[in-house]
Amino acid sequence: MDRNAEAVKQMQEGNIEEAAKLLNDAIEENPSDAVAFTNFGNLLAAVGEEDRAAVFFEKAAEIDHSIGTAHYGLGNIYYNKEEFKKAVDAYQEALAQGLIQGDVYYMLGMSFFQGGDFVRALPHLSRAAELNPEDKDAAFHYGLALAQAEEIDEAMKQFNAVLKLDEEHADSYFNLGVGYAYKQDAEQALDMFNKALEIQPEHSLSANGKKQMEKILSGEMEE
Repeated sequence: MDRNAEAVKQMQEGNIEEAAKLLNDAIEENPSDAVAFTNFGNLLAAVGEEDRAAVFFEKAAEIDHSIGTAHYGLGNIYYNKEEFKKAVDAYQEALAQGLIQGDVYYMLGMSFFQGGDFVRALPHLSRAAELNPEDKDAAFHYGLALAQAEEIDEAMKQFNAVLKLDEEHADSYFNLGVGYAYKQDAEQALDMFNKALEIQPEHSLSANGKKQMEKILSGEMEE
């Protein structure tokens, strides 16, 4: 097993110091080892040393621009710093260099989403949900992006898809409630808000939605 593979194994087992030593040795032996620089970046990011990690990712990409994982690592650092435009560029470069993975599409979609560009977020979150059908976060945020783009029926399909993956997903029930309220179905909306509150009693948005629907329904009954 070469040093890079052994270092990754050590990282996975939580032996950070041993992994760092192996990667340092790999870089000293071969200063053009882009994989070692990338792995060291991943290690530093994992322990919260993001600024140092960025230096290693940048060096890896400088040595070998085609190493998609280095661009992805940089994207994650920019995302965590809320520098979403830079994150978009980095994730797009990761895809361009062949890192075709659901996680990359998800983070690219989330970068657009967090930047308020819901239309551009949609295809990437859709692809992420397609590639990782068990990823409830991808499905949920795809639903949110659809809702923001006023594709209410499609959004509600996604929230129901999330509930198939996790029947205790309170936020999906809440957003279904919002969808039914939008469609002026107060009874169904109330039912969804109640389900959210059963799972998460402190869900304040659902509590507020419940009050609003009860007011509407009591008004209808008075008539």
